[in-house]
Amino acid sequence: MAATTAARGPRITAVLRDKETVTPLELFFDLVFVLALTQCTALMAEQPTWEGVAKGLLVLGVLWWAWVGYAWLTSVIDPEEGVVRIAIFGAMAGLLVVSLCVPEAFDDSALLFAGAYGVVRAGQIVLFAAASQDDANLRSSVIGLAGSTFVGVSLLVAASLADGLLQGGLWALALLLDMAGPYFFGAEGWKLVPGHFAERHGLILIIALGESIVAIGAGVEGAITLGVVAAAALGITVAAAQWWLYFDVVALVAERKLSDAEVGREQNEIARDSYSFLHLPMVAGIVLVALGMKKTLGDIGDPLKLVVAMAMMTGAAMYLLAHVAFRYRNVHTVNKPRLITAAVCLATRS
Repeated sequence: MAATTAARGPRITAVLRDKETVTPLELFFDLVFVLALTQCTALMAEQPTWEGVAKGLLVLGVLWWAWVGYAWLTSVIDPEEGVVRIAIFGAMAGLLVVSLCVPEAFDDSALLFAGAYGVVRAGQIVLFAAASQDDANLRSSVIGLAGSTFVGVSLLVAASLADGLLQGGLWALALLLDMAGPYFFGAEGWKLVPGHFAERHGLILIIALGESIVAIGAGVEGAITLGVVAAAALGITVAAAQWWLYFDVVALVAERKLSDAEVGREQNEIARDSYSFLHLPMVAGIVLVALGMKKTLGDIGDPLKLVVAMAMMTGAAMYLLAHVAFRYRNVHTVNKPRLITAAVCLATRS
C-alpha cells in the first residue's frame, strides 16, 4: 500500500498516458458538458427564432472545441496522476462557469463567458506544455495551438463589446479560426491513444443523446395525456435510432481504422477529421432534434413553429450527413440510404 501511495504522489510534470480505458475522472469531467448541452438547448428553446438557433449553435461549437481540446489532452497525459488531477478539477470549474453563462452569452454575461472560456483553454495549453517538455514535435504543435487559442479567445472578448450582426460575426470568426488552427500548424506533432480517443468520443455522443432524453422530459407541462405519451415514445425511438446508427457498425469501423493507421501525421489527421470535426455536426444534429422534441412536448395540441420544425429536420439531416462523411473519411464509400434519408429530411423540413 505504501509503495502504491508513493507511486501516485504529487508530481510537477505530467505523466504520459499508457492505458486505453477512459478514466472515472474523464467521465466526471464530461458531466459538466452535460450542463453545457442542456444550456444550449434551453437557449434555443427560449428564443425559437433563426437568431436564437444561430446563437445556440455558435455557443455549442465553442464549447465543443473546448471539450475536444481536453479529449486530445487526456489522450496524451494521464488525467489522474499528480497535479494534473487538480488542474482538471480547475478546468471543470471554469467550464461550469462558462455553461452557467450560456443563456446570457451574447448579453450581460458575454465578457464573463469569454473570460471563463479563456481560463479553460489556458489550462489545456499549460498541461500540454508540461507534457511536451521532452518532445520537440509536440511542443511545436502546442505553440501553434496556443496561437490559435489566443486568437479565438481574443475575438470572443471583442464580441462581448459588440452586439447584433457584428457580435455574431465575431463569434463565427472566432470559432472558424480556432478550429482551423490544426490545419495551419500541422498534425504530425500530436500524440494519442487510438482506443481511448475513439471511446471518449463515443461516450460524449451518448451524453448528447442522454441530454436529448432529458429535454423530452423537461418539455412536458401539465397532465400526462395520450398525446404526451405518444410523443415521448416517438422521442425515445428517435434517440434510439440515432444511437443505433452510430454504434452498430460505424463506430467500430472508425476505431479500427484509427488504430491501424500509421502513428503520426496519418493517425492524427484521421482523428482530427473523423472525431474532432465530424462529431460536431453529429452532436449539433442531436441537439436540434432535442429542441424540436422539447417544443413538441410543451404543447401537443399546437403545431410546431416553422423555425423549430425546420431546425429539427435540419438537425436530423445534419446528423445523417455527418455519418455519411464519417464513413467516407474512413472507408471511402458512401452510405446511400442515409444520404437519401437526409435529403428527404431537408425536403420536408418546411
